[in-house]
Amino acid sequence: MALYRAGLLLRTSSRLLPGNPLIFPAAVRTQSSVSGVLVPRTSLTNPPWPEQLPSVDEAEVLRRHAAVVSTVNRSIEQQDFGRLFAVVHFASRQWKVTGEDLILIENHLEAGCGERIRLEKVLLVGAEDFTLVGRPLLGKDLVRVEATVIEKTESWPKVHMRFWKRHRYQRKMIIVQPQTVLRINSIELAPRLS
Repeated sequence: MALYRAGLLLRTSSRLLPGNPLIFPAAVRTQSSVSGVLVPRTSLTNPPWPEQLPSVDEAEVLRRHAAVVSTVNRSIEQQDFGRLFAVVHFASRQWKVTGEDLILIENHLEAGCGERIRLEKVLLVGAEDFTLVGRPLLGKDLVRVEATVIEKTESWPKVHMRFWKRHRYQRKMIIVQPQTVLRINSIELAPRLS
C-alpha cells in the first residue's frame, strides 16, 4: 500500500520486519486498558438477576393450583362474580364483549335477521375477581357466548380515489361492504371448573 505524506511516497508492508518499520505504529498497538475481554461489561452481558431461579416444589405448585380452582369454583357456585366479559374470535377479528353489547361486523353472515348464533371461539372469560384464559381457546363445555343477528345492511359508500399528478391518471372506486349487527345475549359459565 502506498501513502503520500508531505510530498514523499512512502511504502508500507503488511508484515512487520526489523528493517521495515510501520508508519503508524499506534494503529497496530493494542490498548493497555483492555485486559483480554473486548466487550465491556454491561447489564446485558452480566444480568442483575441470579443465573438459576430457585426450584419450586411440584407439590407446592399443585397445592396453589387446587386453591385457585376451589376459589373460582366457590365464586361460580355463589354467582357473586358480577358482570362477565369475554374475548371472542369472530369474523377474523377479536372482540371484547359483555352482555347486551352490539358489534358491527364488516362482512355477510349466513344467518338471517332474528336468528341466534353461538360464538364458539372464546379466548378469554373474566369477571371482577378472576379471569380464565384459554391456550389458545377455552373449551366449548366451559363457556357459552350467544348472540342474535339484529340487522343486515350495507355500509355507506366509501370513495377510494387513486391519482397521479402530471400523468393524467385517475381511478375512482366506490366501495360498499355488507354489514351485520349482532347483539350479545348472554355469556354463561359452566357450573364448575374441572
